[in-house]
Amino acid sequence: MLSPAEEARLWEACKARHDENARAKLIQSYQPLVFKQAAPYRASEYIMDVLQEGTVGLIEAVESFDPTRGVAFSLFAVHRIRGRMLDFLKKEGMSAAPCIDGMVDSEGVPWKERIADPGALPEEQAESHMLAERLREAMARLPQKERLVLEEVYFAGGGVDGVADELHLSTSRIYRLQKTGIRRIRGMMSRFMQHWHEK
Repeated sequence: MLSPAEEARLWEACKARHDENARAKLIQSYQPLVFKQAAPYRASEYIMDVLQEGTVGLIEAVESFDPTRGVAFSLFAVHRIRGRMLDFLKKEGMSAAPCIDGMVDSEGVPWKERIADPGALPEEQAESHMLAERLREAMARLPQKERLVLEEVYFAGGGVDGVADELHLSTSRIYRLQKTGIRRIRGMMSRFMQHWHEK
């Protein structure tokens, strides 16, 4: 792991001077993020492809990251890495279910139990998919920090203290971002949910 001072120097060299050695060092140092995200698929015959896609996501994250925004790179990069892996699995017609193994929500309930029953009626499954898509769209419209906090706390099973450390913010600030993000989501989803309940 890089020290904060060393990482700051590398980002300055990478972004301001386009130093290829600094860029390579950053990618190498954060490669463990790819292995961590690929862990649920370690028994899959496609594990090498998943790792490759994750590494591409890491490289893209390094290219697009703005170190002046105040967001920890690890928190920024993990979503690009995970997205690349899930896109690959979807393209190959594979289930992304292993990705949620071991993940729990803020109440300690496994996310597996939040998934619609595969034996549900087709119309019920369609409604669940529609709700998930609307929620994804709403999440994408949130300010970056609010989105990252909600994704880490609710989808990645991260604790508030850990997210606070990653973002270099106080836990009270994380709670405020979480509360504001949820309020925005509710506002964006309110009309859709009203229609849902009227059906």
